[in-house]
Amino acid sequence: MTEPLLSIRALSAVSDRDNGAPILRDIALTLERGEVRGLVGESGAGKSTIAKALLGILPRTVRVTSGSILFESRDLLKLPARDLRDIMGNEISLIPQDPQTALNPGRRIEAQLTDGLRLKRGLSSRAARLRALKLLEEVHIHDPERVLRAYPHELSGGMRQRILIAAAFALEPKLVVADEPTTALDVTVQKQILRLIRGLQEAHGTAVIFVTHDLGVVAQICDTVTLLYAGKVIEEGRTAEVLGNPQHIYTKSLIAAGPRYDRPDAGLTPVPQAVFEQLRHEIGIREDGR
Repeated sequence: MTEPLLSIRALSAVSDRDNGAPILRDIALTLERGEVRGLVGESGAGKSTIAKALLGILPRTVRVTSGSILFESRDLLKLPARDLRDIMGNEISLIPQDPQTALNPGRRIEAQLTDGLRLKRGLSSRAARLRALKLLEEVHIHDPERVLRAYPHELSGGMRQRILIAAAFALEPKLVVADEPTTALDVTVQKQILRLIRGLQEAHGTAVIFVTHDLGVVAQICDTVTLLYAGKVIEEGRTAEVLGNPQHIYTKSLIAAGPRYDRPDAGLTPVPQAVFEQLRHEIGIREDGR
């Protein structure tokens, strides 16, 4: 049996800003090569904290207290900073949530796409530019020559997000972390972006961790899903099985609370308070929230 690409084992973290309040509680998950796994949950569930721990960008106020993050058997939490920098971009990359703030407003798109190609791959300026043009074509951007000369503010939100996707796949990493990359987009553009990510993932055989709060997005793009609440894994499995036959009452309640596209006039059903009380009891959350 082959070793998984990524294995997170017993990962726990606390917030020093909140007097040591738990943020992650004994997280365990694996990711196979070429797998697309969704990390889903409401705000504060811990999904973005897992992604930041994996990328080595946790804020200083968050401290890992136990566990490991094994990427091809290398514990990312124990690697020297130089080794971690070599992995990031080359083997693991990020599609950020907000293209407006992720792109440098004072630099042209060409510079922002070619920097990594020159620094990480040693390409000449000409070769890096040709590669950047090819990347823009892969993410279905028309007139890539014009776009390379443009500044971020001259492009639409959907185009900026496509550029971030191109940058994430530029070095052909083994793993891409997508941190809610469709949140700020309208439904039509969102569908295009999801289709684009899936197409690139399949073409390159890349594994993807897709962070989202939207079960509808999970259904469209993810092979597997991990549902989180208060830093704890509540349910996980193949996406079709979890969404089609959920086992936990919280998963059932979240699915019931979502909009029904086949019944647009149907009202939303909020998650009952009793479900949250059951979750707090199962996880062992005290009255003070710890």
